Amino acid sequence: MQYLETIDDLTSLYGTPGAPSLRKVARRMTPLYRQWIMASKLCMLTTVGPDGTDDSPRGDDGPVVLELDPGTLALPDWRGNNRLDSLRNIVCDGRVSLMFLVPGSNNVVRINGTAKVTADADLRARFEKAGKLPATMIVISIGEIYSQCARALMRAGTWSGVDESKDLPTVGEILAEQTGGQEGGADYDAAWGARAAATMW
Repeated sequence: MQYLETIDDLTSLYGTPGAPSLRKVARRMTPLYRQWIMASKLCMLTTVGPDGTDDSPRGDDGPVVLELDPGTLALPDWRGNNRLDSLRNIVCDGRVSLMFLVPGSNNVVRINGTAKVTADADLRARFEKAGKLPATMIVISIGEIYSQCARALMRAGTWSGVDESKDLPTVGEILAEQTGGQEGGADYDAAWGARAAATMW
């Protein structure tokens, strides 16, 4: 198999970008991009670091980010499995991308920029949930904002309402496979709902 090795190899196959794809780019929050992003409860956070890349879903029960000013967003890091893949990358590199999704819309809004991690008490308090606070906050400096083509979500039928998950393996089954049955299994899956509810925030 022959691979493409240069940018010229790529552009010879694709041609030039359409003008709207370049003209829709903003360098900070605008009224309409703000409306879209504040409607999103789910984003995908992509980071890069010395050990590679990471892509992590981030969700909340309201806007997933907080606007600090038109060029800066804050994203809470709620406690999870403590792998800290995204946070480690940010501390080492700082380059991030966020893809904001809203159920029912095939469009995705993307932000590219840089980020830092803080444990600032006042900022964490702005996301307080039933007395619980995020462990840290990710503060994102916006480099660019733009909407992405809707074709990918349209092709996938993302919001069709069809449940395609019934034959998927459970996390307990995957964990059992990876540990030779030492962890995971049906007991892990049965306990997950209560464990998640108790540690949601």
